[in-house]
Amino acid sequence: MYDDNPTIKGLSKVIDETKQGQVFGENVLVEEIDKKKFYIESYGCAMNFADSEIVASILHKVGYTATREMEEADLILINTCSIREKAEATVRKRLRVFSKVKLKKKGSLIGVLGCMAERLKVKFLEEEKLVDLVVGPDSYRDLPNLIAGAEGGEKGVNVFLSREETYADISPMRLMSNGVNALISIMRGCDNMCSFCVVPYTRGRERSRNVYTIIAEAQDLFDKGFREVTLLGQNVDSYKWENPETKEVVSFAELLVLVANVNPLLRVRFSTSHPKDITDDVLYAIRDHHNICKYIHLPIQSGNSRILAKMNRTYDRPWYEEKVKRIYEVIPDCAISSDIITGFCSETEEEHQDTLDIIKWAKYSLCYMFFYSERPGTLAAKKYEDDVPLEVKKRRLQEVVDLHRLEGFEINAKDEGKVFEVLIEGNSKKSDDYFKGKTSQFKTVIFEKKGDYKPGDYVNVLIETSNNATLKGRIV
Repeated sequence: MYDDNPTIKGLSKVIDETKQGQVFGENVLVEEIDKKKFYIESYGCAMNFADSEIVASILHKVGYTATREMEEADLILINTCSIREKAEATVRKRLRVFSKVKLKKKGSLIGVLGCMAERLKVKFLEEEKLVDLVVGPDSYRDLPNLIAGAEGGEKGVNVFLSREETYADISPMRLMSNGVNALISIMRGCDNMCSFCVVPYTRGRERSRNVYTIIAEAQDLFDKGFREVTLLGQNVDSYKWENPETKEVVSFAELLVLVANVNPLLRVRFSTSHPKDITDDVLYAIRDHHNICKYIHLPIQSGNSRILAKMNRTYDRPWYEEKVKRIYEVIPDCAISSDIITGFCSETEEEHQDTLDIIKWAKYSLCYMFFYSERPGTLAAKKYEDDVPLEVKKRRLQEVVDLHRLEGFEINAKDEGKVFEVLIEGNSKKSDDYFKGKTSQFKTVIFEKKGDYKPGDYVNVLIETSNNATLKGRIV
């Protein structure tokens, strides 16, 4: 299907070269003596957690080592999210905690990274005086210089948004990794301009990462024992990279196949999708490759077409329903998850009922559910009145949560009696006598340990019981 693309034909040679250490070799270690320590907390989306791993790698190369104890850190960092007001409030509380720690450790520094850093810029430095560094998502390479300046008494700020930065040449340091699952950032930014979303303003325009470095990173992870990678982007399925030499373009569907071909034992996931970019080619790639997971995150946000138009989602409800039908037609065993926002500007009770109805109809295996939080600078904040009372937003959200929970019992019960291939991720939280793992459909399975299996192994599990969130079974 994709064999005619010269860029893809040439990948095998490049991958062999990069495996020699040119792109994703082992991190260069420095002497531990007198090595400074950094502590980092991450909030928000998976992209923020992936970015923290890039930051860790940058700091490691200039002599820092990671610590889980903030009290012993010379540098305390918080990687922030601006998508909702609650996330920003959490960050402000943590900064006050960090400030108390800083008073006890002379010479330590505090830095704000990520989307809040870009959005609020010097506010942290001038008004709240809580931090020494403010660094946006595209400026992490400048961290060593900013730290050096802060150590000399300067306040470090770099929130420049780039049209080119992808950090393609930086091998992330896997923070708190279980050794099985890993994140691979394949693109940055977003061009969709949904009216409620601050991401285009805090992370800039879309740009896709060099395909060679993505494949090399996937290969390196597999060689180190990882068995599942998640390809990340704000709008991952709009990935499109043009080879500067041949001018050939690699699509997201082609990238999926290339990563899947690294090794049949390497599972491939991706997040987050925009419904308009899930093409038939993407569906065929999932259908035709056992190790591309049968799971698609397909955010609808609202079940009402008028609200979708105000959200600038570029589709209406009938179009979305046709997309869901097409997914199940091509991949019958696919699981679909979604995002839901309740109480968007001018939403009526009838329109809220449409959202409840789409949850029943689509049979989502998982939902991320929130009430609307107006974000400064967005199109919605400029054009629409945030006129749904907070108590109404919360009540509608609770109705969505309750319904999805009930649906979860019914959806998971249908898996009882079936056998699934499960990738073991580690011990169950409740008992070391049990493993936990996930199916291709991203469903968590708990099962008793048996034989010599270990994290990273695949096992077939017969599902015997279930609840709204978890499947339970035994190895067969």
